[in-house]
Amino acid sequence: MVKCNTMPEVRNEIDRIDRELVKLLAERQSYIEQAGVIKGKRSAVRDDARIEDVVSKVLAEADKAGLARSIAEPLWRLLIEKSIEHEFEVFDEKERTAANS
Repeated sequence: MVKCNTMPEVRNEIDRIDRELVKLLAERQSYIEQAGVIKGKRSAVRDDARIEDVVSKVLAEADKAGLARSIAEPLWRLLIEKSIEHEFEVFDEKERTAANS
């Protein structure tokens, strides 16, 4: 972590981190898309046990890294919900493509 002395320095570091986060989220999305193709049933897209497992793991990592749970948990729950929405779209497109083949 860089020690910043001015707000422009702070903003520069936040912007740098945001660029890295976008890359990581795009990579995560690619795995969500693969899951949407792999899963055989639409009902398999939402897995409540998996959601809780992911949140639990994230909170453990947040604790280790010093990320406030009050930030980590709602952020990941929203990320998971949006990922599920996207996975449904991928799954449904796969089904439409298969039906039209």
